[in-house]
Parts: sequence; C-alpha cells; structure tokens
Amino acid sequence: MKIQVLGSGCATCHKLFELTSQAVKELGLPEKAEYLTGDKAIQKIISMGVMQSPVITINGKAVVAGSVPTVNQIKEIIQKNS
Repeated sequence: MKIQVLGSGCATCHKLFELTSQAVKELGLPEKAEYLTGDKAIQKIISMGVMQSPVITINGKAVVAGSVPTVNQIKEIIQKNS
C-alpha cells in the first residue's frame, strides 16, 4: 500500500502529514507515509481532478482533500481503503 500526503508545503499540509504518519504507525503498518510538496505535488493533485489541498492518497486514489481529519479518522480511512 502506498500512502502519500500531497500539498504546497504549508503548515496545514505538514500537520496532515504528521497526523497521517502517526496513524500509519499506530496501525502497525510496514509502510511509511510519503510527503510530496511543491510543483510536483500540485501537478499530481490537479491530474487527479482534485481542486483542494492537502490531499491524502492511497495507492494513487485521493481519499481526503481539503481537510485535516483526526488521527482516528485517518486510521479508519486507511483501513477502509487498504
């Protein structure tokens, strides 16, 4: 499973990455969340047809966009989409 957080690099994007990393760790997954920022991340967000950031993707599919859920909500999203 590939989990990524995409964003511009702002404080909100960084916070979502921290929470996602914590959720991955708490679930005991062998994967680590990746954090992509800047032009590459923005291009990927646009190519997925998403118009909000930050974004969490699981295996290339946007599962969260434009919000910062709690760690427990992120864990539920990961489990649902794994």
